[in-house]
Amino acid sequence: MSTTQYADILIVGGGPVGSTLALALQNQGVAVTVLEAREQGASHLDQRALALSYGSRLILARLGLWTELEPEATAINTIHVSQRGSFGRTVLKAEEHDQPALGYVLSYGALSAALDKALLGFPQIKVVYGAEATAINPASDAANVSYLHEGVVYEQQAGLAVLADGGRSLGDIPGLQRETKHYGHDALVTKVQCELPHDNIAYERFTAAGPVALLPNGDRDFSLVWTGKADEVAKLLELEDEVFLHALHEHFGDRVGQFLKVGKRLSFPLRLSYLKTVTAPHLAIIGNAAQTMHPVAGQGFNVGMRDAWELAQILADTDSLAWGCDAMLNAYQASRQADTRSGLKFTDFLVNVFSNDMVGLRSVRALGLGLLDIVPIAKNRLVGKMSFGPRG
Repeated sequence: MSTTQYADILIVGGGPVGSTLALALQNQGVAVTVLEAREQGASHLDQRALALSYGSRLILARLGLWTELEPEATAINTIHVSQRGSFGRTVLKAEEHDQPALGYVLSYGALSAALDKALLGFPQIKVVYGAEATAINPASDAANVSYLHEGVVYEQQAGLAVLADGGRSLGDIPGLQRETKHYGHDALVTKVQCELPHDNIAYERFTAAGPVALLPNGDRDFSLVWTGKADEVAKLLELEDEVFLHALHEHFGDRVGQFLKVGKRLSFPLRLSYLKTVTAPHLAIIGNAAQTMHPVAGQGFNVGMRDAWELAQILADTDSLAWGCDAMLNAYQASRQADTRSGLKFTDFLVNVFSNDMVGLRSVRALGLGLLDIVPIAKNRLVGKMSFGPRG
C-alpha cells in the first residue's frame, strides 16, 4: 500500500540538528513535517557526550531552551592543548575572550529530550516517529521522499526536503557526489573518573598515535575520546577495566592524577566525508549528512547546528513560493561554504600535523603551540573560529 502526501518543508531526521531547524523555522512562523526513524523518546537516555561550542549555546538560547539545559551541562572554562613528549603547550581561557565559557559538555539524551519537548509545543510542527526514509529523489518541481511507517510505504512530496539524518546512508541521491577519506583510525569513547577534580578544564593531547581528549562531564568525571589505529583501539576495548585505566594513564600522563573508574567503552571509525554540493533541486543536506569530520577540536556537531540556523534564516527571508528553487539553494550553499571548508581543513590539518613522528616535526609543533600561547591575536582568532565558525 502506498499513500502520497505533500509538505512545504519536510525534514528527514529528528535528531538535534533536524529538530533545531524545525524550531528555528517555527520561530519564523513556518510549518514543517519531521520524519524521525526512532520511536518517540528512544534517545532520551543516550549518555553520549556532545561538545557544544559557545555559538551553539547561543542558538539554543534563542530557541528558549538553554535555561532548561544549563543545569545538565558542564562548562568548559579552560582548554589545555599539549603534545606528548614536549614542553610546548597552549592554554585557552574563557575569561580572556569575554565569554562565560569556551564550550559545554551535554549528553545527547538531555539535548534530545529538551528538543523533543519543545517540538510538542508547536502545533505547526508535525513529527512522525518511527518513520524510516528509504529514498530521496530531487526533481524540478518537488523533492520526492519515500518512507516506511508502521508497515505502510508513504510517498511524500516537498517544496523543500532537508536531509538531516546524521549521516545514515540512504544510498545514492541523484545529482550528489560524496568524497570520503578514511583515516584508518578509530575513536574509543567512554566516561572516566580521575583522582583530581577537573576544574572545568578540557584537555586535548596530541600523540603520535592520534589525539586524545578529556572533556569535563559532571562533578568529577571526564568524557574520554581516545583515537588510534583501528586494531589498537580494538585491543583497548577488550582490556579489563583496571588494565585499561593503567594504559590510559601511561598514554595521557599525570595532569589529572590516576584514572579511577571507567564506564562502558564504545568505538567508531574515523573519516573525513563531505558532499561536493549540499543541494539538489528542492533538496538541502545539513549536519553530518552533509559533512563528517574528525572529532579533534569538536567541530562537526557545531557546524551542523550552524547549518540548521543559517538555513532557517534564509528560508525566513525567502518567499514561500521560492523555497527549494535554485536561487534560494545557491544562497544557502554559498552561506555555508566557508564554514564547512574551514572545519574540514582545520580538523584534517590537526590530524595530519600532530599525529605522526616525522623527523624534526615534533620540535616544530612544540614551537607552534608555544608561540600560539603568547600571541593574543592568534588565540582570539582560534577561539572565535571554534565558537562561531569563520564569522567569529
